[in-house]
Amino acid sequence: MLRFYAYKGCDGCRKARKWLSINGVQFIEIAIRETPPSLTELTQALEEAGNIRKLFNTSGVDYRELRMKDMLPTMTDDDALKKLTSNGNLVKRSFLTGKDVSLIGFQENVWYETLKS
Repeated sequence: MLRFYAYKGCDGCRKARKWLSINGVQFIEIAIRETPPSLTELTQALEEAGNIRKLFNTSGVDYRELRMKDMLPTMTDDDALKKLTSNGNLVKRSFLTGKDVSLIGFQENVWYETLKS
């Protein structure tokens, strides 16, 4: 079963949720702020994304307040992943994960290609 990490107030999350429902994709929804993705899930996403920065919600308040823009270039991937697991506000949304699937940010064409093929 796919795990869909989302935040109620996120427009992209609402669009992704609607798309998943319309396309008959079964998922479990998890509140990303209260329950961030696990280290295993984030590591899988990093392997697919290829760049740790792609996992961060760079437009978020926490990202700015914690000065992650300045810290991230000098952090190891392991340290950055630990930071993400400790603060769901830092994780880019929408975040969908499952066996052999990691999708970060809602891009309808990418989600369709990945989930419907």
